[in-house]
Amino acid sequence: MYEAFELKVTFCVRGVISPLLANLFLHYGFDEWMRRTYPGTPFERYADDVICHCRSLQEAQALKAALDVRMEQCHLQLHPEKTRVVFCRDGNRRVDHEVFQFDFLGYRFRPRGAKSRAGTLFTGFLPAISPKATKAIRQTIRRWRLHCWHTVALVDVAKEINPVLRGWVNYYGRFQRSALHTVFDPLDRYLERWLRRKYKRLKYKVRRAREMLRQLRRRQPTLFVHWALAAHGRQ
Repeated sequence: MYEAFELKVTFCVRGVISPLLANLFLHYGFDEWMRRTYPGTPFERYADDVICHCRSLQEAQALKAALDVRMEQCHLQLHPEKTRVVFCRDGNRRVDHEVFQFDFLGYRFRPRGAKSRAGTLFTGFLPAISPKATKAIRQTIRRWRLHCWHTVALVDVAKEINPVLRGWVNYYGRFQRSALHTVFDPLDRYLERWLRRKYKRLKYKVRRAREMLRQLRRRQPTLFVHWALAAHGRQ
């Protein structure tokens, strides 16, 4: 088993430039250069965020040094804090290294416990929703102010927000779907506040509102997408 390192690269574009021009510039300044100069090094790039797959620490460090020179030629620079060499630590690769996780496309890649198809437990270098993406989802939920929707029925609340919830679950649930179970906890807290505004008898009854929500969830486990997600995870 060879050592596996990722070079996580973020570019800094000097001056004001549109995303379209920046993407075009990086296509010729980075993508084509990598294919010519390092044809044996796979990479993925989205906008100014790049992952380069290296087999050893020496290879990753050499590539980073070469990229410093290349970006200087293109009047660009690597982001000093976001460009890092990351070791892909797992159950078989245990090399001591300072950095062993990175974020890319809303996922955090790091060592995680998992179960193989045969049912055995192992530690793999795997992706799951990143803390930054989790924070963004919760901020969106907060902006909905669902507790102020108490003039409509709960089923209408579900119809309104389920398409967004489904998009999040389909994207971030592609890997390690169980990591999403706690992401939507604030949403249930807002639904409890919705109940307390909807029904006067629950206005000051936090525990009773929470219990009513639990009962609704048991009776209609697919009413909200995140309820269905949790119900499926318990099966």
